[in-house]
Amino acid sequence: MLSAHTRRWWGLGALALAMLALGFDMTILNVALTTLSQDLHAGTGALQWIVDSYVLVFAALLLPAGALGDRFGRKRLLLAGLAIFGAASLAGAYAGGTGGVIAARAFMGVGAAIIMPLSMSMLPAIFPPAERTRAIALWTASMALGLPLGPLTGGWLLEHFWWGSIFLINVPLAAVGGLAVALLLPETRDPAAPPVDGIGALLSMAGLVALVYGVIEGPARGWGDPLVLGAVAAALVLLTGFTLWERRLAQPMVDLALFRDRVFVWSLVAGIFATLVMAGALFVLPQYLQAVQGHGAFGTGLRLIPMLLGLMAGGLATDRLTGPVGRKPIIVTGLFVLAAGLGLGALTGTGDGYGFAAGWLSVTGAGIGLTLIPAMDALLASMPDDQAGRGSGLVQTLRQTGSALGIAGLGSLVSSVYRDRIATGGLPAEAAHAARDSVGEAALVAAQLCFRGDTPMSRQVAGSGCLDPRYGALLKSAQEAYVAGMDVLLATCAAGALAVAALTLLFLPGRGADAEPGPDDRESDHEHVVT
Repeated sequence: MLSAHTRRWWGLGALALAMLALGFDMTILNVALTTLSQDLHAGTGALQWIVDSYVLVFAALLLPAGALGDRFGRKRLLLAGLAIFGAASLAGAYAGGTGGVIAARAFMGVGAAIIMPLSMSMLPAIFPPAERTRAIALWTASMALGLPLGPLTGGWLLEHFWWGSIFLINVPLAAVGGLAVALLLPETRDPAAPPVDGIGALLSMAGLVALVYGVIEGPARGWGDPLVLGAVAAALVLLTGFTLWERRLAQPMVDLALFRDRVFVWSLVAGIFATLVMAGALFVLPQYLQAVQGHGAFGTGLRLIPMLLGLMAGGLATDRLTGPVGRKPIIVTGLFVLAAGLGLGALTGTGDGYGFAAGWLSVTGAGIGLTLIPAMDALLASMPDDQAGRGSGLVQTLRQTGSALGIAGLGSLVSSVYRDRIATGGLPAEAAHAARDSVGEAALVAAQLCFRGDTPMSRQVAGSGCLDPRYGALLKSAQEAYVAGMDVLLATCAAGALAVAALTLLFLPGRGADAEPGPDDRESDHEHVVT
């Protein structure tokens, strides 16, 4: 018979499996788009919806999923989310066309939107404050592990199996995670949870769908496009209506009083920023490693691991330092470390080897770990236990929406610098347009000039055997332009980290705001655990 202490750590392992599957799913598709385009005859629009259908549904359902977990049971809904995610992944693996893949990805977004906030809300239910920091570090690391392993695993699967294998890998993870959750975790809920707020749920979902859609389309269509402006305007109206509606309710889906708590607000700001930086780095680095340094998909995933190792090191340090010094000094230090890592990265040149990238990635990862983990711990500690699901849904909604906004803005910044600096003179108009679209397209255009596009990326980048001078000139210009854009992005994020560090130092309450374990918190059997 397992003790309560052992059961909760094994239960955390079950939650980690679920988060690992989500981490995989966020990045594994990036390396498969070309294969899907060829095998399913998918055009650019279809490929975009394969990616975006997941994001739209995911962002829209995070908030109501957390509220439903408080009312009907977090374990029960978490199991439902894992089942939906696994079944949708299986359907996606054997879909016969792009429509089936898009539908499967949308249902995977439903499952993911249930899994993420409810797995987070289980942590304060099963771990006392003395153990919660370590639990959050492992929970965060499990998802972060999936991010670099996604392209690595995807590249290996696509080399050995058919395209559906990138979805099929989720099925055993979801099945094993679900079985472990069923056997190891207790059911928790809020007996006094308010009834489901249908109007609030619809307003929040419609507003978030409009906002995320506008953010997705902004870089592609231009931020002045009428559709983009209309989507953002509709989002502002709907989300304002949601806020006003929630203020009228005696038992709202979102407790707006949380935003009067400085610990909650400034921990949230630090957590959102760390998430944004991690997402931004993982957006620009694969293209740098592939199109500039010449690594394949598997090698690219492998070379992102230093960031994960740094994050884990930051998490271990946080676990040891939270008790003696409190959360605020760790968060502020983490932001300064993050600024240092990003500042180093902003000095990258096209001739630099991987060793330099590995160094600044490790420092950046450590800064993310030192910032994100204590910030999440502080957020959970600031929320009442009976609002763990709603609060976690709110936190994850704001984090993911902030991340989407950040990636769109940062992506636009990189694209703007890239397009301004790349030289396409002497190329046919169609080739020049493709080369200005992205550094990957530029490498393919250059390869077609030399090799008719039938060589791997590593040879395309090396340019071996090419006698056409336009190839070397285009590729060198594209690589220099992309690195310049990446440097501007990293420098911008470094400046942002310094600004957030200064604001956190000024406004986040000090050690007095840190939650200390009381005599009744030493065990995990809190009053909202259903026995």
